[in-house]
Amino acid sequence: MVNWSPDATKIATFRLDMRSAPPAYALQVSPASRFLPIIYEYAYAYPSAPVLPTATPLIIDVKTGKRTDVPAPQQILYGGGMSVSWFKSGREIYFRQEERGFSRIQLLAADAETGKLRVIIDEKPEDYVEASKFQTRFVNNETEIVMTSERDGWNHIYLHDAATGAVKNRITGGEWAVRSMDRLDDKNRVVYFSAGGREPGEDPSLRHLYSVGFDGSGIRLLTPENADHQVSFSPDNKYFVDVYSRVDLPPTSVLRRAADGSVLMELEKTDISKLVASGWKQPERFKAKGRDGKTDVYGVLWRPTNFDPARKYALIEQIYAGPHSFFAPATFAAYRNACQVFAEIGFLCVMVDGMGTDGRSHAFHAVSHKNLGDGGLPDHIAAIRQLAAKYSFMDLTHGIGIYGHSAGGYNSTNALLTHPDFYRVAVSSAGNHDHRLDKAGWVEQWMGYPAGKWYEEQSNITLAPKLQGKLLLAVGDVDDNVTPVSTLKLAAALVQAGKDFDLIIMPNAAHGFGNDPYFVRRRWDFFVRHLMGVDPPEGYQIARDAPAR
Repeated sequence: MVNWSPDATKIATFRLDMRSAPPAYALQVSPASRFLPIIYEYAYAYPSAPVLPTATPLIIDVKTGKRTDVPAPQQILYGGGMSVSWFKSGREIYFRQEERGFSRIQLLAADAETGKLRVIIDEKPEDYVEASKFQTRFVNNETEIVMTSERDGWNHIYLHDAATGAVKNRITGGEWAVRSMDRLDDKNRVVYFSAGGREPGEDPSLRHLYSVGFDGSGIRLLTPENADHQVSFSPDNKYFVDVYSRVDLPPTSVLRRAADGSVLMELEKTDISKLVASGWKQPERFKAKGRDGKTDVYGVLWRPTNFDPARKYALIEQIYAGPHSFFAPATFAAYRNACQVFAEIGFLCVMVDGMGTDGRSHAFHAVSHKNLGDGGLPDHIAAIRQLAAKYSFMDLTHGIGIYGHSAGGYNSTNALLTHPDFYRVAVSSAGNHDHRLDKAGWVEQWMGYPAGKWYEEQSNITLAPKLQGKLLLAVGDVDDNVTPVSTLKLAAALVQAGKDFDLIIMPNAAHGFGNDPYFVRRRWDFFVRHLMGVDPPEGYQIARDAPAR
């Protein structure tokens, strides 16, 4: 990647050194192109590797060919390289640099003639920097920086001097979290941002749009409806389209004036009358207390279309507890993939966001720090038990089922291994079962660097001898996101421990095979057989989509 200077006399780029990159391998057993298998080797950034591919910024004078190396090598934690940008003056470049383990993130500048470095912003908290919360935007002819940071325990916006890096003033503050900076109006010195948790009594997952001056004055709520608001601005910053909904509120889209949020026109309102007439059951967004009996956690419960409150229903949980976000839906949808399907099969299905997921305070989020094995599971269990106490139709007598993909594949197996009295059946696909084998750019954000004893302690491979329930593992043979070795090493540990389990290797499948018809059918059958206690129909197939013409 190259970036031209404003006067087109220089380019900024980087040199990528792959010589010390640790290799990963995949064996494609049944390729379409030939009978014999194919072995693939590719560079992979393991958290356990002391040296990774390294990118070093450099500047090249197009006319003279002079190359200026910038003394700021950056280890690349997952694919690609680094982004290098120019200041409008053309005298400097700037870029961000992240330390291994995300213990520090800096915004750096380098002189285009000499390569001399200067530090603009230096974020180094006591534990770790949430990379997605370090967002910087230059304003006021690049003399100031508007940036987000969790430095006070909540994600908020600050104004910095671009020359010195000093904080000029904070722009937002309070026990609520900024979710995104949606538009900066440099001319009028206004930030338009989305945030959750500021409105009293509301679900903190719901986003509202606000405006505030660069000096922190005049904060204004622009989207007052109790719903999640997704916005899109006009190029002149005068108007925005607002699409808002909740799990129990169909979407409405309106055109609003940016100055005060007033509605100029309703564009569309979703009509679900035919959907309701078909017998569709609306999912239930719920609030419960987490493991400490005090902290609110949120989730969604799905019921079958033919739901009968007099019956008893087994429960399946869909899990993905990756700390980079939160996952239980907050917005409306008529259909949400597997959970609704499991409800139609005859189960209840639930998703919960426990401690360790994003969108709340840093303390709520930091439960995951060096602790991915927690997965919020104590909060999930507490919330589900509260639901069962409220709803007599929820049957937890024989334990519950759980499934997940990727990080959810790790979580679902880990639930079976660490909470066998609660979780009894699991289907885990493409799981990163040992974080020493996953990509550093994701794992080190939460587990730190170097890979300490907690990596091994929280590995599903280490915990394999504890297996008590029914487990189905699945992995694609050419997955280059989460290496298949992770699942196969877990299988080896289970074999060594003498444990019964099922394993599917999906031929020619990369990471995203979660909706493959064969795998979906096997996942249905596994839960029907082991959680419902019923033999599934024999010989049925899920039709694959017809190929595009």
